[in-house]
Amino acid sequence: MARILVVDDEKLIVKGLRFSLEQDGYEVDCAYDGEEAITLAKENEYDVVLLDIMLPVYDGYEVCQQIREFSDMPIIMLTAKGDDMDKILGLDYGADDYVTKPFNNLEVKARIKALIRRNAKASRNEKKSNELVAGDLRLNTESRRVFTGDEEINLTAKEFDLLELLMKNPGTVFSREKLLNLVWGFEYPGDVRTVDVHVRRLREKIEKNPSDPNYVYTKWGIGYFFKG
Repeated sequence: MARILVVDDEKLIVKGLRFSLEQDGYEVDCAYDGEEAITLAKENEYDVVLLDIMLPVYDGYEVCQQIREFSDMPIIMLTAKGDDMDKILGLDYGADDYVTKPFNNLEVKARIKALIRRNAKASRNEKKSNELVAGDLRLNTESRRVFTGDEEINLTAKEFDLLELLMKNPGTVFSREKLLNLVWGFEYPGDVRTVDVHVRRLREKIEKNPSDPNYVYTKWGIGYFFKG
């Protein structure tokens, strides 16, 4: 259930919006001045904030600016009819969209739905960009977790770094010396046998048959490469 914060000092407008949004299944919180709006936004995560410009204590621009300091929750500004400067300033302060007063509740709800869809798509794309996938193998660069199918694989830090580097560069053959420098660093006192040992352990963890790998291949006499 999406959660909406409605911020306006005109109680009839708030009452009408709340009723209309709740009829569509939204959970609605209300604030009647800028200070109350900021407090609620800090305490809760909203799918959309409907924010009037003319507010007591802090105006809508100040509220928008302060919310942007701690959250990227979508904000729709409620602006004066025909006042382009209100719209421009609202967007400059970090608003995502605007609706001019007097407005139709159907238009407001359409804007809310569009913003929620856009935000959900952006979240999916962000999640996707954090993941490297090849067959059943899935590596999350942010959480540093690796899965084969639904099973999580426990890798050491260096095993993870080695696999991440190879997966980010599929088909690229890395020499043992290159892998040693990129993963362990130029100052590492060990030799290329360190790479061989880690590749062997990595295969034992992610490959169904380590002697006949599906992911980490050997280029004889040179080094290793990833093929998903």
